[in-house]
Amino acid sequence: MSEDLLRETQHRMAKSVDSLQRELASIRTGRASPALIEHLQVEVYDSHMPLNQVASISAPEAHLILIQPWDRNNMAAIERVLRRSELGLNPANDGQLIRLPVPPLNEERRREFVQILKHRAEEARVAVRNIRRDDLEQLRRLEHDKEISMDQAQRAQVQLQKVTDGYIEEIEEVARRKEADLLEV
Repeated sequence: MSEDLLRETQHRMAKSVDSLQRELASIRTGRASPALIEHLQVEVYDSHMPLNQVASISAPEAHLILIQPWDRNNMAAIERVLRRSELGLNPANDGQLIRLPVPPLNEERRREFVQILKHRAEEARVAVRNIRRDDLEQLRRLEHDKEISMDQAQRAQVQLQKVTDGYIEEIEEVARRKEADLLEV
């Protein structure tokens, strides 16, 4: 029983790390990447859709992102979303494509992005700890209901803590790599 719980815990914690990696991909590092903008929600066809579902996004150069909407009627909506995003990018629309120049980051902006990075990494650590807390409660319930022995519960708690520590360290490593990438000039 506790093995199933630990497998499920690892799966949920891995999802938290994956979510963090996706979020951090949207923090720009001075290099153009479609991941910077593909998650932005565009209001088209009376609904909100991710940008990558309404346009083709590419980065042909290190400092340029090209966006080619599949329906030209969506150009204004895409441009509006890009201007309102926290990325500080200024789109140029030529009627066919939207060019999005990615300027090099100055030191102050890099530090702001590092603070955002640290905040998101802390949110991921909290998510992993919340998963651990929920599973500890479930283990205690199983022990209380006599579905597992006290020794089994203790062993499962030790394993759960090892799994949690591993995922926390993975989050730290992801954050360290991204911070080094952000501070690289």
